[in-house]
Amino acid sequence: MPDATHTHGARDSHLIEAAHPLDALTPGEIARVRAALEAAGALRDDTRFPMQLLLDAPKAALASWTPGAPLGRRVLSTLLDTGSGLVREAVVALGADAAEDRVEAIDALPTGEAPYGQPQYLFEEYELVDEIVKADAGWRAAMAARGLDHMDRALVVPLAPGQFGEADEVGRRMMRSLTFLPPHEGDNPWSFPVEGLVLLVDVTGRKVEKLVDERQVPLPDIDGNYDDASVGARRTSLKPIEITMPEGPSFSVDGSHVTWEQWRFRVGFSMREGLVLHQLGWQDGEELRSVIHRASVPEMVVPYGDTSETRRWISYFDAGEYHLGKNANSLALGCDCLGAIHYFDAHLAGDTGEAFTIPRAICMHEEDYGILWKHRELDGETTHGRRSRRLVISYFATVGNYDYGFFWYLYLDGSIQFEAKATGIVFCGADHPGTEQRHATEIASGLFAPVHQHIFCARLDMDVDGTDNYVDQVDLVRIPMGPENPWGNAFGHRRDRVTEAGSRLGDGALGRTWHIGSATRRNGLGKPTEYQLIPEARATLMADPASSVHARGTFATQHLWVTAQRDDETFPAGRYPNQHAGGDGVPAYVAAGGEVDGGDLVVWHAFGLTHIPRPEDWPIMPVDYSGFWLKPVGFLDRNPALDVPEAGRSGDGGGCGCEGGSCGCGGHAHGEAADGHDGHHGADGEDHVAIR
Repeated sequence: MPDATHTHGARDSHLIEAAHPLDALTPGEIARVRAALEAAGALRDDTRFPMQLLLDAPKAALASWTPGAPLGRRVLSTLLDTGSGLVREAVVALGADAAEDRVEAIDALPTGEAPYGQPQYLFEEYELVDEIVKADAGWRAAMAARGLDHMDRALVVPLAPGQFGEADEVGRRMMRSLTFLPPHEGDNPWSFPVEGLVLLVDVTGRKVEKLVDERQVPLPDIDGNYDDASVGARRTSLKPIEITMPEGPSFSVDGSHVTWEQWRFRVGFSMREGLVLHQLGWQDGEELRSVIHRASVPEMVVPYGDTSETRRWISYFDAGEYHLGKNANSLALGCDCLGAIHYFDAHLAGDTGEAFTIPRAICMHEEDYGILWKHRELDGETTHGRRSRRLVISYFATVGNYDYGFFWYLYLDGSIQFEAKATGIVFCGADHPGTEQRHATEIASGLFAPVHQHIFCARLDMDVDGTDNYVDQVDLVRIPMGPENPWGNAFGHRRDRVTEAGSRLGDGALGRTWHIGSATRRNGLGKPTEYQLIPEARATLMADPASSVHARGTFATQHLWVTAQRDDETFPAGRYPNQHAGGDGVPAYVAAGGEVDGGDLVVWHAFGLTHIPRPEDWPIMPVDYSGFWLKPVGFLDRNPALDVPEAGRSGDGGGCGCEGGSCGCGGHAHGEAADGHDGHHGADGEDHVAIR
């Protein structure tokens, strides 16, 4: 039952023992994986764990599993020997206790051979590159030639180098490094790029392989700080917003399982993907109907359009090169989340394979969302209306200069929405003030932000009323004026079935959507039950088809990909996109074929932002939004929210009463909607604090 004692503030889930096959890894399991590998002689003094993933149980095994039965957990660990660069993959099967744990397989990966690829970066490697660069005589000479000193203040930024087939890069674990140098201690370092200086670092060999000094430009002479002392007095015109739930939230939590109105699902978390929703279903009377088996956003690419040597190689894969989940924030009540909040911790493997915890990595709460439905009767007096609300499940990840929020919204009418929120600090270079650059915008005097994109990819293992699904592309159709359209006003729509694994572009001019439906289930009208994917259909990858990033991030070149479901195909750019030559991920999954017309299928949806920076983005970028909707189409036989209580009645959370007469507010201020979770990184908040 929902917790009626939780009227405001925070509740926390500290899941330290797995009770279901889909529960996220626990600290004890992470420790057992390391112990099993150590007992098998697989770990050396320099062995590190760039990635560790719980392998999802096959659907058939989940369908037959019953509470109390063995969980059958299998964990994949990527092992990197930092001294030699040797990379291995190990799979450990966890038994009923540690004595039954066993190493199923350990395989070496051919990272020195085409198409190459490297594991994600370790936290300790960022510190290592900082040491290597600052000790390099060439770097110190280049800084001195610019008249720069106070090297201790320099921010050395180690970055994934891309993959360009160059002999001194391929098959080796490399990073490129840029430098920022704030003039004073405590200044925002991102305001002061050392333009034209980029180093290629051999991480395994612990040396600078190549230094490129393209040109010298003075550091920008600006104030890029945003602390209270720099901004000045805060405005006092905004009045408080109070968010309380006098009877507690409407959701209930049992371990990782969440119940909210008709929705049922499990909350998961991955080092690579971050937040994962499992077994999302709709309780329809006595029947729990499946909608999505597994939903996540497992990759994003941030390609830059700048041709300078300093930035022409930048194309961050924030999940595949750095890990989104491993860089998750610990969320704070009153800063990131408002209202009656339920938090979930995340337990992950650190560089050496020991567990560490990100407290409050996931935030879940309810938000008012304006009007759900409304109608005024013909008498002009009687108005019927209901307030909408949504359940929000979210987390934030900070990767270097950018911060990303990942928000899943569930609605009372059966709709699902995903929204990515991009904020943080724009990554800039320097030039002489007033210079016109083709590929960058001057956002402050002498500070230039290149054009770039943020293209995310959602993986939606759709199970709409079962695993026998299809995808139809649905377009609006203009009907030429003539016998079929004598007055010229008619239009219609057409459906085209996706019969083979492949990809599609969106088209806003045609109102293009994609319907994922059941091949066997029918609604009350005799039609297939469906969910409709509604894309934003913004710009896809702008890089040339012959470019390196196009080969590595092919998922970003189309809005939709449809593939047959296979358990080991989770990542849109493949398991190791770092320094990979390309072709892995969804192109390979498409090439593998499989049944997608009436079979178990996965929909991959690419969406995102193309950022032409503006002065208002400096020094902190206001949140920019991108996402998509999934809406039921014939999945239900009528509006499922007719029974939502009217505003102001018990169970609705307060508001205006509208039944049986003119709407009139009940004597208190009532806002239309409040975003309960917007993002900056903050310290951990205290429990049970009213938000005022």
